[in-house]
Amino acid sequence: MYEKLINDKKLLEKQLFWIEISYTECKVIGIKDAYSIDEFGKFETLCSRYSRGIDFLIRKIFRTLDEYEFENQGTLIDVVNNAHKRGLFEDVEELRIMKDIRNTIAHEYIEDQLKDIFDEVLEYSEKLIEIIRFTLKYMQNIEDRH
Repeated sequence: MYEKLINDKKLLEKQLFWIEISYTECKVIGIKDAYSIDEFGKFETLCSRYSRGIDFLIRKIFRTLDEYEFENQGTLIDVVNNAHKRGLFEDVEELRIMKDIRNTIAHEYIEDQLKDIFDEVLEYSEKLIEIIRFTLKYMQNIEDRH
C-alpha cells in the first residue's frame, strides 16, 4: 500500500506541474470578451487539466489516503469528508463547487458557453493548486515517517 501511495504522489506531482503551466499562461491572458484562437486553446487546455486534476485528486488520491490510513471506503462524500478532516482543504462546500465546475466543463460542447466559465476555472484552478500542494505535503510527511 505504501508503494501505491508513493506512486500516486508522483502522479499528483505531474498533475500539479501541468495545471500550474496552464494556469500561469491563462492568468497572463486574463478574462476577456473575445479570445484569439491561441488564447482560447490555452484556456481550453486549462479546463481539461483542471477537470482531470480535480477528478484525480478526489477519486484517486483521497481514496488512496483513505486506504493507506485504513479509513472506511465509503461514498465519494465520505472520501471528501475524510480529506477535510485531514486538513487538506478548508471548505467542503468550496470543493463541491470545484467539482460542479468540472461537471460543467465536461458538458459544455459549445465554445461560447465554455468561454463563460473561464473566469471560474481560472479562480478555482488557483484553489486546486493550493489543495494539491497541501495534499503533497501531507503525503510527503507520510513518506518521511515511513
